[in-house]
Amino acid sequence: MKMRNILVGMSGGVDSAAAAALLCDAGYNVTGVTLLLHGGGAEDCDAARAVCERLGIPHRTLDLSQPFCQNVKDYFVKSYCCGETPNPCIECNRTIKFGAMLDFALANGFDGIATGHYARTAAESDGTFSLLRGADTAKDQSYVLYTLTQHQLSHLLLPLGEYTKEQVRGIAAARGFSNADRADSQDICFVPDGDYVRFLRDYGGVTPGEGDFIDTATGKAVGRHKGLVCYTRGQRKGLGIGGMRPLYVLEKDAQTNTVRLGDDIQLYTRTLSARGVNWIGGEPTQPLRVTAKARYTQKEAPCAVRLCADGTVEVVFDEPQRAVTAGQSVVFYAGERVLGGGVIDKTW
Repeated sequence: MKMRNILVGMSGGVDSAAAAALLCDAGYNVTGVTLLLHGGGAEDCDAARAVCERLGIPHRTLDLSQPFCQNVKDYFVKSYCCGETPNPCIECNRTIKFGAMLDFALANGFDGIATGHYARTAAESDGTFSLLRGADTAKDQSYVLYTLTQHQLSHLLLPLGEYTKEQVRGIAAARGFSNADRADSQDICFVPDGDYVRFLRDYGGVTPGEGDFIDTATGKAVGRHKGLVCYTRGQRKGLGIGGMRPLYVLEKDAQTNTVRLGDDIQLYTRTLSARGVNWIGGEPTQPLRVTAKARYTQKEAPCAVRLCADGTVEVVFDEPQRAVTAGQSVVFYAGERVLGGGVIDKTW
């Protein structure tokens, strides 16, 4: 199907602004939409509207705050309370940007949607679609898009896939967009100050309970922690333990309300299991040899992937990986192509 009428998700940032401009240049009928997901955001909405006015295209808003609370915020709270460290951006992509926003677009006369992600799509000769890395390896965002389905890919354009960040800023500057030099956000959108513990308390009603830090070398308590949700695997700073060898968070035990600490070498593991696995091109029929990354900022590493009867996968890396964390995602690659991924359940 030839897509002409495109709804572009516009956050107010430079990436989505450049994406809209490139689609206009390519002759698409473009409408910008700003998703209303949580309180505030008036500045982002104004910035997106200003870009649309400059491009001469319509701008609208779409209130998805309720499904965002149910699918992203509540998921974030639940995952932390289970002792995990979630990646809410992946869940937002799955349920909101490429879920609810796409549903809205198709129900309102649009052929598809576009976003400012740095990744690429490809139509294969057999009629299927593939997700590929972005050309700018420093900005590649294919990791956070591994949940995409064939239906979603068939209605998706990613205009920035062949561009670098510097080129995108140049496109915005040439258009006279005021956000051309706007800095990228580094925080979770609904926790703009980075204080996720406060968010868990205020939004989720979570009251962190103190407990013991346990040194795995001795089995003895070496201090008191402020609550399991305050820590993540691999953390060293902010433990409040002085006068000892460097200690790192190894594990959070919700049943005993303890945080196990140990040496850096104990953070390395070769094997993990993952749940909720999505295979973009269809589930493989045999074990795979691929590369994978178990965190957005991690480098890919060779591994073997085995499908289990319960729908999970077991991943065995050739070399031990540091600080593999439950709640994060493991994403599988075959060269430039993203095969899929899932949420890390446990390591051993």
